[in-house]
Amino acid sequence: MEQSQYNQLFSHIWNIATDVLVYAFEKGEYKNIIMPMMVLRRIDVLLEPTKEALLKQKELLDNNHIDNQDPILFMTTGFPFYNTSKFTMKTLKSETDPLRLKLNFTDYLNGFSKDVQDILDKFHIRQKVDNLTEAERLGSIIEKFTDDKINLSIKPVLNDKGTILLPGLDNHTMGTLFEELLRKFNEENNVTEAGEHFTPRDYVKLLADLAIMPIADQIQNSTYSIYDGACGTGGILTIAQERIEQVAQEHGKSVQTEIFGQELTPETFATCKADLMISGNIKSFQYPFGTEQREYITFDSTISRDGHPGETFDFCISNPPFGTPWKEDLKKRGLGEKEKDKFIDSRFRLMTDDNTELSFIPDIGDCQMMFLANNLSRMKETTVLGTRIVEVHNGSSLFTGDAGSGPSNLRKYIIENDLLEAIVAMPEKDFYNTGIGTFIWVISNRKEARRRGMVQLIDATEIKTPLRKNLGEKNCETSESDRKQILDLFMNFVETPQSKIFPNNEFGYWSVKVCRPLRLAFDYHESYETTMLKMEKDAKSCQEVIAFIKSYDHSADLDFNRLVQLMQASIKAAGSKPKKKHTDLLQKYYTVVNPDAAIVLDDNGNPVPNKALEDNEIIPFRYENGIDGFFEKEIRPYTPDAWIDKDSIIEGYELSFTKYFYKPKQLRSIADIAADIRGVESRTDGLLNEILGL
Repeated sequence: MEQSQYNQLFSHIWNIATDVLVYAFEKGEYKNIIMPMMVLRRIDVLLEPTKEALLKQKELLDNNHIDNQDPILFMTTGFPFYNTSKFTMKTLKSETDPLRLKLNFTDYLNGFSKDVQDILDKFHIRQKVDNLTEAERLGSIIEKFTDDKINLSIKPVLNDKGTILLPGLDNHTMGTLFEELLRKFNEENNVTEAGEHFTPRDYVKLLADLAIMPIADQIQNSTYSIYDGACGTGGILTIAQERIEQVAQEHGKSVQTEIFGQELTPETFATCKADLMISGNIKSFQYPFGTEQREYITFDSTISRDGHPGETFDFCISNPPFGTPWKEDLKKRGLGEKEKDKFIDSRFRLMTDDNTELSFIPDIGDCQMMFLANNLSRMKETTVLGTRIVEVHNGSSLFTGDAGSGPSNLRKYIIENDLLEAIVAMPEKDFYNTGIGTFIWVISNRKEARRRGMVQLIDATEIKTPLRKNLGEKNCETSESDRKQILDLFMNFVETPQSKIFPNNEFGYWSVKVCRPLRLAFDYHESYETTMLKMEKDAKSCQEVIAFIKSYDHSADLDFNRLVQLMQASIKAAGSKPKKKHTDLLQKYYTVVNPDAAIVLDDNGNPVPNKALEDNEIIPFRYENGIDGFFEKEIRPYTPDAWIDKDSIIEGYELSFTKYFYKPKQLRSIADIAADIRGVESRTDGLLNEILGL
């Protein structure tokens, strides 16, 4: 579809809202009416040519008492859906009485087959019909959507000579239209939907190429499955499907493809399901799984309800939501916001070979890496090609989370199992409703030999083509030549200014606690006794410590260990038994930290760490001689009494594009700055005198 034709279609649908719904509905309700009516007309227009044949076939089946009518009726329409009502949207618009129109329209809706009923229910369309009838707008909106000037069908409108008058509307263009309408409706109503970003067609083509082209010569005459756990309107699935089939054909292979997905938003799910049925990508929404019948595209949150439990796929391609909290998923499991550690799911908690649990659970504020963990659980282990994952993330997935946290553990698992092929940094303002930069993760459990043990980072932030006119936040695109340039960088796998290659351990580090010893000196003031007696409940222990203090000869003012020995001897001499409580009281009320004092030792003779002086160090795996080398070179020369707490050592992983691709901005020369200043001076010469009247 040419841009001018698309613009005309968009304007027509937008104007339906502003012409028909204005004054009768709040602006915030426009999208809830326009979107389902658009999808409904898209289904309706495809059934118009076979309406008469379908009604005759339905009557024949009823007369012969045939119960399982769906397969025959599907064959009649040529689609996996039908409508047995006598009405179409075009015939409905001739009814002028509002109440009869509502009854007829309801009969029309009730005539749809099961999968369409699911779509209508997700849109809550019957409630919309009631609202439109009450406002006396139902007839007008039907008339606008059945206007011969627009075509919402996948098939083109032809004239008598076979010339295309109106092109068909494919799945991804429908998704673009859906997204742009949502964006404009939200802008008009000052609504933002953070984290949910429709993936532009040009971007999706790159995702598909990164998934398929590296193994194009290995594709066989077989069936390949494609999965998207955040499938939106299905654009990624359909474009990836088309690309696999195209590449296979170019290599002389004949392949079958199956697409699977899951979507949380009801309206988006309904649009996806409708378009996949319309386009013929899914002949039936049910498929066999063992003895069960399962769904190809499922509704609900991928995080809290796995729509495809236990299933694996050849390709997992996704653009999950960024920066979106997942507290609602916890609620669905009966958990509160602070109970994420009780969220039990094998996709996000892995048992390692030494029978310890590796958790991938992130903070409550961002769920995007859970989608990556979900895709990792879908990897095929027994096939020649295994599974390729291509997933879009924002920058936080590269580094968020300390060592031992869920995100760091996920990066650790991916890299240490040699699954990460590459990460591609993409330009900013490449999406419709966000200006942030994005990163494409390319993961495979069948790395080619030259990539084993290595990770490639590609800086494609400047590989872009400006748009003549911004589309929301989007001001650039990844054109065909841009896509080829990025793919060449990936496929060539060589070092260039835009491509860096590192061993896996480049991104690993140890997080270690560096301790300094506690040094305490005796400190006394008469008010300490009053404070201790007031604050402490164990009066007897307090009096025993006070008795010692009054007899103390100051012989161990800089040696707390000797001071404790003297106190214990004093308590024993008084006929009592020394307790840890005595030592705690002595330290709390009669000592201060003093760098000149002796090191405080525990009962085993080990130095007691000073909590206030503890520090945390990040030591790269590739540091010469590791932790010991770092300690000897970076710590001991400056703090000779320090030591590493061996029990604190945790391994972590993070990636930094800035570290490897930082481009410092060229500073302006003094001559240029001086010239600017002289220019300002010349323009303001005499201005001060003029202001002051001198």
